[in-house]
Amino acid sequence: MISYAVWGGVKVKSYEERTKDNEQKIAAFQTKQKMPYEFKVKYAEVRVREFIRECDKRNLNTHISVGGLDSITLLKFIHDYCGFSYVPGVSVSSLEDKSIQQIHEQLGVIKLSPYKSKIDIIREYGFPVLSKETAAKIELLAHPTDKNKTVRHAIITGETGEYGGFRKHTRMQLSQRWLELFGGYENENEGVDYKIPPFKVSSQCCFWMKEKPCDDWAKQHKSVPFLGLMASEGGRREKSLMLNGCNYFGKSTIRSAPFAIFTRQDLLQLALDLNVPVPTIYGEIKRDFDGKLCTTKAQRTGCSMCGFGIHMEQRPHRFDRLRERNEKEWDFWMNKCCEDSDGTKYGWGRVLDYIGVEWRDRVFDMKNNQLSLLDIEEAKE
Repeated sequence: MISYAVWGGVKVKSYEERTKDNEQKIAAFQTKQKMPYEFKVKYAEVRVREFIRECDKRNLNTHISVGGLDSITLLKFIHDYCGFSYVPGVSVSSLEDKSIQQIHEQLGVIKLSPYKSKIDIIREYGFPVLSKETAAKIELLAHPTDKNKTVRHAIITGETGEYGGFRKHTRMQLSQRWLELFGGYENENEGVDYKIPPFKVSSQCCFWMKEKPCDDWAKQHKSVPFLGLMASEGGRREKSLMLNGCNYFGKSTIRSAPFAIFTRQDLLQLALDLNVPVPTIYGEIKRDFDGKLCTTKAQRTGCSMCGFGIHMEQRPHRFDRLRERNEKEWDFWMNKCCEDSDGTKYGWGRVLDYIGVEWRDRVFDMKNNQLSLLDIEEAKE
């Protein structure tokens, strides 16, 4: 017998009913992750063909969402290995490193424009810091409504309501480290004594600069995306990929992630096999002392002026490197990009001071000039 819960006045399946098959799905996915490289490549090809075939039945076009090396490899895989060279690549290229933009140009990627500038988003909505998921929670705490009351309670306590199965200690709760610094918006409601940050925090940057421009293009062209996501990279998408698989046809979302079961080693090996053009920001694909494939410079890249994952980076971190490239620009973003109501100017420096990330002293190791940015949209707490 199926059990139900009431959520927002709507009858929905209970938490137990919605999640009863999750363990089995995750186990099956993890089994595929352990398969040999050759299996995974063929598996990805089958998923690509399957996705395009199903989209054709639904009268939908497809496109490839292109950013850094992972999705550039996906584009070459779909075009050259699978033979679907007509599937276009789409990107807000201007947000990427110039060497990545050059590869986009070389591959004929369709270029879109962001809807808002970085400075306008930071001033209007707040700083993108910690991780996209964490920033979204902090932003929600700062904008309380009757409708998000239950979610705010879960963010502070980890306790869910009926829709979440009345569970305790869930991942909805912010880590204690960030509760202490950002949970003060709920002090009165929850009887706690946390701090409120002296700046706004937001996850809106990705929406206005990448997601909405790409989503609007997709709607205009009746197209759904191929994404270069891998569950092995962790972060907030890992569980979603494990539960929904490579190809997902939902009520509001349709997407394909052919590389979902890949490891980083699989992806880099495929890039070598396909002779993928590697943007210079990554250096070259080589084997390290342990025989593992890696890029000799950047391991990950992301939008400049994004703070997702900054608290997990070793120095010289992304802001240190900006200082070496352009100290005038660095000074603007660190000290002058925003202004308090009393006219006091501030920037990322205030944010980094608040979360305990050093930035004031000049630290740059020219002998070890490797850019170790974390995967910014997937950084963990």
